[in-house]
Amino acid sequence: MRINRLKLTHFRNHEETEVRFAPHLNLITGPNGAGKTNLIDAIHYLCMSRSFVTSSDQYVPHQDHKYFMVNGDFEGEIRASFKVSCSYSRGEGKKIFVNDSPLDRLSDLIGMVPVVVLSPEDLKLTSEGPVERRSFLDALISQISPKYLRDLLRYRKIRKQRNRVLQETRGPVSLVESLLEPWNVQLVETGSAIIVKRAEVLNQFKRYLALQYRTISGFNLEPSLTYQTIVDERESEDHVKTEFSRLLAENFEKELEREQTIIGPHRDEIVFYLGDMELRNYGSQGQHRLFSMALKMAQLFYYSDELDDLPIMLLDDVFGNLDQEKTDIITETLNRHKGQTFITSANDRPFSKEQFTETDNNAWFTVSAGEVTRKF
Repeated sequence: MRINRLKLTHFRNHEETEVRFAPHLNLITGPNGAGKTNLIDAIHYLCMSRSFVTSSDQYVPHQDHKYFMVNGDFEGEIRASFKVSCSYSRGEGKKIFVNDSPLDRLSDLIGMVPVVVLSPEDLKLTSEGPVERRSFLDALISQISPKYLRDLLRYRKIRKQRNRVLQETRGPVSLVESLLEPWNVQLVETGSAIIVKRAEVLNQFKRYLALQYRTISGFNLEPSLTYQTIVDERESEDHVKTEFSRLLAENFEKELEREQTIIGPHRDEIVFYLGDMELRNYGSQGQHRLFSMALKMAQLFYYSDELDDLPIMLLDDVFGNLDQEKTDIITETLNRHKGQTFITSANDRPFSKEQFTETDNNAWFTVSAGEVTRKF
């Protein structure tokens, strides 16, 4: 999959910008604040319907404008060519169009254009709480499994309704139990499917993680991960359902006291290790950085093997804290990968003019105050 053309209207510091990209490597350089990240964040909008930079769309429109528009022309193996547009207007919200037809749900876009983002924010994956890791895992699986995404969205609605029963019902315990019963059935059904799929994907993904960490770091420490959920045995969905139901019954009084659902995949954890060391608690800053980079490179190659279309790779200012050897390893790996890659950088290191002048597959752009110019 690749994006051939991107057009921005009132998107952050890009008033009116149109860029045609190369099919393989696209380097975007310029000073901090020039609008480099905004370009690849716009691509992320067209792939995932949201920003990877901010959690709110209301701060995205340029200066005093109340709306923004992002348009992209894509090309892939499954869809020969198609257009995706994302529009946002304060008061009306966000809309996604594919070939000028509106999508009924924003979630319908997920997986249409697979994308992987590597940015300094990824340090949170290894250093902060389980919410970050669950979000990473959910995004990882949702782009390759529409069913998983549907289950995930349904589970969130079920849990919300179940919590409302726990919070608002007044009366005998038997009344609460009877009102919870239909939500319990749905929670167990959907939550069990999520757990089994997470276990399946993580069992495959950990091999990619181990390979990418060894490649990037050059260290002998073996990276690994464990998936912590409500059951130890996760191969059989029927077994997960049985245990899920049992744990809900066992923890009913606690949930009644806390007025919230405390059993289910919304409390899962993924624990990362280097050798016998738990990374979150004992890893150095350098180990966290390399591990988080390995996670995203593993995601790139996992998608490349699992999907019919190669993913788009977005790297935002990731080379500043790396030594030359590790920088060379990553750039060489990306050069060998056949998919389309975008790299933003505040300086030209470690790229050479020859990479962009000797082939039409690569392009080098410079950005200054929201203005984009092709350098090579």
